[in-house]
Amino acid sequence: MCWGYLMENKVFIEECESRLKDKFEKIEDIAYFNQRKVLNAFSEYRIALRHFNGTTGYGYDDEGRDCLGKIYARVFGAESGIVSPHILSGTHSLTVALFGLLRPNDKILCITGMPYDTLRPVIFGEGNGSLKDFGIKFDYCELKEGDFDFTAIKSKLKNIKLVYIQRSRGYELRDALSCEQIGNACKFLRDCGFSGCIFVDNCYGEFVEKKEPADVGADIIVGSLIKNAGGGLAQNGGYICGKEKYIDLIGRRLTAPSIGLEVGSYALGYQYLYQGLFLAPHTVSQALKCSLLIGCAMSELGFENYPSLEKMPYDITRAIKFDSAEKMTDFIREIQFSSPVDSFVTCEAWDMPGYDERIIMAAGTFVSGSSIELSADGPVKPPYIAYFQGGLTYEHGKYALERILNKLKSEYSLYL
Repeated sequence: MCWGYLMENKVFIEECESRLKDKFEKIEDIAYFNQRKVLNAFSEYRIALRHFNGTTGYGYDDEGRDCLGKIYARVFGAESGIVSPHILSGTHSLTVALFGLLRPNDKILCITGMPYDTLRPVIFGEGNGSLKDFGIKFDYCELKEGDFDFTAIKSKLKNIKLVYIQRSRGYELRDALSCEQIGNACKFLRDCGFSGCIFVDNCYGEFVEKKEPADVGADIIVGSLIKNAGGGLAQNGGYICGKEKYIDLIGRRLTAPSIGLEVGSYALGYQYLYQGLFLAPHTVSQALKCSLLIGCAMSELGFENYPSLEKMPYDITRAIKFDSAEKMTDFIREIQFSSPVDSFVTCEAWDMPGYDERIIMAAGTFVSGSSIELSADGPVKPPYIAYFQGGLTYEHGKYALERILNKLKSEYSLYL
């Protein structure tokens, strides 16, 4: 990169940072609030070195496992919690929870449109062991101008066992939902007489606000430890938190109906799961700052992106719309080239498990597939949207932006 480009980039980035100063201060305030909440939970459950120890066999009386569930529940405003390294991903967390709660002839209503790609075969796949294969029905309502369509929801509530809310956007061009919006939906459902389970896919949304969905009326919240909640240290795992009666049912699905949460060992120990949760409020604040900085810069260059800079983000992902496959691909490749791991790899669109379209994915991460680390992905098809997320440090996001700016200027004559 030539010296002239470096100086232009430096000035441009400083201007973006100046524009974002107030939002950065709000993010730091939220991070401190959530850090205090996590530390209070650690103190309340008297976490000690023994909680990090691994266990083998059945794992009876595994203090590390049991306390981890209690701490997550406390932090997320829930009655009970499951946190397990044996949960493989966010999709696996959601699958275990849904199969634990639903029975043949039950019906789900998703009130945030069609769920994320990898969950669709879980819900209505044919002959693959899906919920549909077990006689569980599914319906959905689209969002209306970025919020819940309460009229449509009310018209479809009859005989519904579980209402499903996806907080983040998935591969849709919409904003993530705030806890205030989720709380309004929960209140509306109860006012309509709905007495079933309100279930929230909380992936990408943890610690973005001072409240979590369980604080505002959700009965179950679910997420992955290689996203926000693991703080960049958790090497695998997922969590499910919520009302005790529901967690008990889900625990019996995770293990066996006769055993529930009495068993479950993990020989490698729990240090990184505890330490990751401790770091998560700060790590999420870094990812949010990366998202805002990238968003501000891309907006200045004329690329539409969501959420708008006029709003605070409600998850760590950002959708950036490009006018060609080439620009989208170059953006994602520069994220990979900026990575600490596999920086020499040139990303190509490829078939990915659980997706109908070929996906291009930049994930030069310490933990494979970790989306709390700086990453970007998307299906290479119109309207050519790159989904950017993560950043363990703000400085990493800033470095990636320098490379992106240089690429856009040298290849497409975009000048600041």
